[in-house]
Amino acid sequence: MKKNLRALFGGDFQQFGMIAALIVIVAFFQVMTGGKVLKSQNLMNLVSGNAYVLILAMGMVLVIIAGHIDLSVGSVAAFVGIIVAKLVTEVGLPAPVGLLAGLGVGFLVGSWQGFWVAKWGIPAFIVTLAGQMLFRGANQLVGKSLSVPVPSFFKKLGAGYIPDIAPNAIPFNLPTMLLAVLGVLALIWGEFRRRRQQAEVTDDLPPIWIPIVRVAVIGGVLVWFMWLFATGLPGTSFPIPGIIVVVLAFLFSFISTRTVFGRSVYAIGGNRAAAALTGIRVTRTNFIVICTSSVLAAVAAMVFIGRATSSGPADGTNWELDAIAACFIGGASVWGGIGTIGGTMVGALVMAFLNNGLQLMGIGSDWTQIIKGLVLLLAVAVDVYSKRQGRRSLIGTFMSARRNQKLAKSGSSNGAPAGVAPEGPNETVASVYSQTPDDAPKKE
Repeated sequence: MKKNLRALFGGDFQQFGMIAALIVIVAFFQVMTGGKVLKSQNLMNLVSGNAYVLILAMGMVLVIIAGHIDLSVGSVAAFVGIIVAKLVTEVGLPAPVGLLAGLGVGFLVGSWQGFWVAKWGIPAFIVTLAGQMLFRGANQLVGKSLSVPVPSFFKKLGAGYIPDIAPNAIPFNLPTMLLAVLGVLALIWGEFRRRRQQAEVTDDLPPIWIPIVRVAVIGGVLVWFMWLFATGLPGTSFPIPGIIVVVLAFLFSFISTRTVFGRSVYAIGGNRAAAALTGIRVTRTNFIVICTSSVLAAVAAMVFIGRATSSGPADGTNWELDAIAACFIGGASVWGGIGTIGGTMVGALVMAFLNNGLQLMGIGSDWTQIIKGLVLLLAVAVDVYSKRQGRRSLIGTFMSARRNQKLAKSGSSNGAPAGVAPEGPNETVASVYSQTPDDAPKKE
């Protein structure tokens, strides 16, 4: 029975600790606010109002996994926002061209900072701290410390909803529910693919009811949430910023787990010297990581100014702190080498529901900041304690299980016993990718 339960939860109950915490937070505020948290309109506002943090956190977690930190994302977002607002409002560029120009500015800023980090070897903390001051000043210089409005194109991007293709025929938003169906189909395909991979490694497959129950539970929750979005006030549905977040999350999750670049990021964060010795292009990888963070900051900026309907001098203030907090709460390690896009999204949602629930309860900003700080401290303390005990963090445990499964598959395909990594050059490379940080604190 215990074995089946472990298979149901993916092999380790601890990896769901933060998801369980999120569920508890949502349930607590749902009760304390009289059911306001899970109302359709509140969920829509929560997704739209926190989309920029979720986007920033995706870039930030890659930076943290690589062993760096980016303190400039808030200022970069403010700088990109004012540039885009000026181009489309005063220069007269078409809004789509302005959007592309904003992405271009984000790329140039990222290239500038990536150059100093990757080529000159200046710590990212220093480079991005300088960038925080530089681009905050540039925002005020370009915008003359004034707010600049943006056209309706950006308002739809930052605060719009999926349009209904059959507004009078059915009492809910059809495209929103179609997205839910696609999500369930993706879950089914993922479970089928996972079971097929397990069958190639071992004959001891978990009972068929386990993937069925997993799809039923996760798919049921997904359909229920999308139903809340689809049956809100007339003219509303799942927010467009939420679509942007979902697409980017899938994209960067694929990049971080299924590409050479993604594996290189983890290897560099785990042990940079060992990664270089195995032939990983450390300079190029660090450059791309820093550049990606700035590009995603540009995306977050355009989503935010669309919701705010203008770009102003106060935009981006403390955004980097929210993004960093989301990463660490979501399981990223303070020493690098560990973290996931999915875990970061959960961490960002924890912060979002904390903010939202405390606001609905009428708690002031003073206590809200205190509580958020304590949550962040607790999350990092758990990570540090795990390493002091010689264990991985929660997300690290999950990643280790996935690596072991891949090594077992690789071993069986090369004639080695299932579950045993093949010897030879591949063994060295595999050891790099499963590194725990050398400088993690240990008991004396």
